[in-house]
Parts: sequence; C-alpha cells; structure tokens
Amino acid sequence: MPYGRHTDSHPPTRRRTRALAAAGLLVTLLATGACGASSGGDDQGLNSAADQKAAAPAGVGAGAKDAEKSGAGTSSTPKPGSAVAVHVIRTATLGIEVKSVPKAVAAARATTEGAGGLVAEENTERVDDTHEVSHLVLRVPQDAYAEVLRDLAGTGKLLSRTSNAKDVTGQVVDVESRIATQRASVTRVRDLMDKAEKLTDVVTLEGELSSRQADLESLLAQQKSLKDRTTLATVTLELNEPEAEANDPEDEDTGFLDALSGGWDAFVTVLRWITVAIGATAPFLAAAAVLVLLWRLLRGRLPRRRTTAPGKATEPAEAPPAP
Repeated sequence: MPYGRHTDSHPPTRRRTRALAAAGLLVTLLATGACGASSGGDDQGLNSAADQKAAAPAGVGAGAKDAEKSGAGTSSTPKPGSAVAVHVIRTATLGIEVKSVPKAVAAARATTEGAGGLVAEENTERVDDTHEVSHLVLRVPQDAYAEVLRDLAGTGKLLSRTSNAKDVTGQVVDVESRIATQRASVTRVRDLMDKAEKLTDVVTLEGELSSRQADLESLLAQQKSLKDRTTLATVTLELNEPEAEANDPEDEDTGFLDALSGGWDAFVTVLRWITVAIGATAPFLAAAAVLVLLWRLLRGRLPRRRTTAPGKATEPAEAPPAP
C-alpha cells in the first residue's frame, strides 16, 4: 500500500480527537469563567464602592450612613435553641412594718452587702415625732435575688410585695451588633481620612467621623446600662413603724379621787382666769376711779358758788323809815 494512502486513513480520527479535546477545553474554560465572573462580580462591586468613596469622599454622608444605619438597626434577636445567654431585668418592691426602723435598716444593709450587693439609696425620717419611716433602694446580684427577698420579708410584718422580670436578651444582642457595625464604620471613615488629599474632603470626613463616634458612644452607654440592670436586680424597700394607739377615755374607769382631782383642776383654772381678767382690767378700773373722784370734787364746789351768788343779789333792802 502506498505511503500516501496509509497517511490519508488517519486524518478523520485525529480530527475527532482534536474536536473532543477542544470541546473539553471549552467546557473547562466556560466553567472557570462562570466561577470567576461570580466571584469577580462581588470583588468588582466592592472595588467600585471603594473607588467611589475614595473618588468622592463627600458622598460618605447621606447614602452610606443611611445604609449602614438601616443595616445596623435590624434586630438580631437570637433564634430559639441558640447558645446566647439570657438577660433579664428584675425589680421588686417590699412594704414591711417593723418594731424599730434603725434596726431593720441595719439588718437590710447587712443582708444586701452579705449577698455581694450595695445600698444605692437611703432616706429615713421621723413622722409626727411618733414613729420613723425609711426608704431604701438595694442592688443585689441576680443569683442572690430570691434569697435576699426572702430574708427581707422575714424582718417584720409584710404589708405589700410586687415583683417584675423583663427579658431584654434581644435588645442586648441588637445593641452589641450595632456597636460592632458602628465601630467598623468609624474605622472605614478613618481610613478614608488617611487617603484624602483635598481639604474639603478632610473637613467632610471629620464631620462624618464625629457623628459616627457620637452614635457609637450612645450605643456604648446603652450597653453599659443594660449590663448594669441585668447584672444587679433592684429591690425597693419601704420600712415603717406602727403608729402609737391613742387611749380611749371611755375605756377608763372614773373614781372619787379622779373626780376630786378634776374638780380641783377646774377650780384652779377658774381662779387663774379670774386673776388674769382682773389683771387685764386693773388699769382701766384705776383710770375710771380717778375720773369719778375728780368729778365728785368738782361737783362739790360748783353748787356752793351758785347758792352764794343769788343770795347776795336777792338780799331784801332795808325798809325806809316810817313817816
């Protein structure tokens, strides 16, 4: 068989092999390109966002801040069965009547401090000079909350008791998530400030940084408050002494000596009032007596003058001598 014919019998096989190889390579390239496109699209989106922030730092304010706030404001409540710790705020109010308020206050202080708590507020006063009342605000650990309530209720006569428990686990987790988001936002703004070259961009970024730091400090204050209220329970304690009972006069027996004593007291009282009345009217009586005496003296002199004067005028003249 000639050599040329022998070589012409293989080209279809080679073409088939090359076609299969080219098809496999094309499939591989398509698969690789699809994966690269999916991952490269995200990277391109991130890079484009970063480029936009770097190119126009002034745009960090409205849109980016609103987007981050909307993302940070979403609640991250833990799902049922998750390993997130439960955070509960417990409060209680006790009204107790005790024999001695100072002793009860000292016992409540010792019970609270013995459980690892503290007395946050104390106000004691005396009412009508007869009995004392006290207002205490106690902060006790959560694990000793029930035991402290039981000990305080046993110090006297329990008049009233109210308790409340509020689960704030979702709020605690939400605040922690927002703090993490806000810290990342502050870090990004600081990075942009390091890369900014124009003065207007620096000024804009400084204002944005101040605003985000203020939001971060507010969230940290909320976290601190929640931690304090969930770590220590609050117990409000109202202590008062029983009021003195007034003696009923009808229940007391009245005897002769009691009547004599009462009559003598009444007699002395009347004499005292008479003496007071005489002392009060003595100056007026003395002035009236002086006026009466003067009037009598004047009256005694005036009639004599009137009787003598007419006597001289009406004295009969001497009779003329008889013829």
